[in-house]
Amino acid sequence: MSDFVPTKEKTGLQRVVSSQPFWVTIALIALVMLMTAMEPSFGTSENVANVTRNFAPFGLMALGMTVVIITGGIDLSVGSIMGLVAIVAGLFLTWHYPWYVAFAVGLFSGLACGAVNGFFVAYVGMPSFVVTLGMLSVARSLAVVFSANQMLYQFGPDAPIVKAIGQARWPLHGPQDWAPHWIPGLSSQFWTMVVLALIVGFVFNFTAWARHLFAIGGNEEAARLTGVPVDWIKFEAYVFSAFTASLASLLLLGYNGSAINAMGQGYELRVIAATVIGGASLMGGAGTAFGAIIGSAFLEVIRNALLMAGIDSNWQGAFVGAFIVLAVLLGMQTGGRSLLAASLAALMPKRSR
Repeated sequence: MSDFVPTKEKTGLQRVVSSQPFWVTIALIALVMLMTAMEPSFGTSENVANVTRNFAPFGLMALGMTVVIITGGIDLSVGSIMGLVAIVAGLFLTWHYPWYVAFAVGLFSGLACGAVNGFFVAYVGMPSFVVTLGMLSVARSLAVVFSANQMLYQFGPDAPIVKAIGQARWPLHGPQDWAPHWIPGLSSQFWTMVVLALIVGFVFNFTAWARHLFAIGGNEEAARLTGVPVDWIKFEAYVFSAFTASLASLLLLGYNGSAINAMGQGYELRVIAATVIGGASLMGGAGTAFGAIIGSAFLEVIRNALLMAGIDSNWQGAFVGAFIVLAVLLGMQTGGRSLLAASLAALMPKRSR
């Protein structure tokens, strides 16, 4: 049979080594080690805490974006949804509503945007690029109108609670706390991202919903013919993307202690870049929770490394763009395999028996 079936199923180790997130992780570790050697302050607990806090909102949104991209779609509205959610929650706080009411109304406004996206993409059949591009403009405009183009910062009696939610750290450092100073105090944004990533990773690996999700991205018509509720699952994907953007917005609202309608502006491009670098295919059918997180971390470490190295921050876009192109190139299919897998096979050919 080996003459007729030359290929065999990969082992777990082979699947890991041939995956894009694995090589992005290797590149991330190499970059961290290089920068730590060149700039000792790069590896300090303070800088680690800053880096993890900075990329956590992008990691949260990348989890939602990964779900959408797996279906073969795209969500360009996540940055604007962040701005709208922050303004809506901020308004209710300035009106002296309890923090949980303000957060709930803000979250609802974000989910409503996701539901609109999902309805027009899944049930009307419009291209996701067009629908979410329209929502990008609508949500941002609503944020400007609702805020009267003003910053909101007088959050009333629950302001300390809101700030505590966004500015919380663990582990704590102090005379009464167990953590030594070389362990960074990681932010609430980071821990929220970790918990959600574990949940999404479990869903991706052990649920029928995820199998349906990947089936839609692989071949939507075939999935529909096999009884997969394609429209409903695509609808849920856009609602979940809006949920992650709303969650990130509320955490940033607490961290900043203020709400501005420009929150999240341009974030959608960085989130898409993170998911693509992490191994999600823009053609659909591929993506992981780990890839979303590691792609977000990789972009933030590059940004931080450029600043530490004294390179003009205007070069950041050039580096990010180059890595997007490289990531898509590595993920392109050739002869049923990605270019990365094909290159590894060429470098390490199997011995003929």
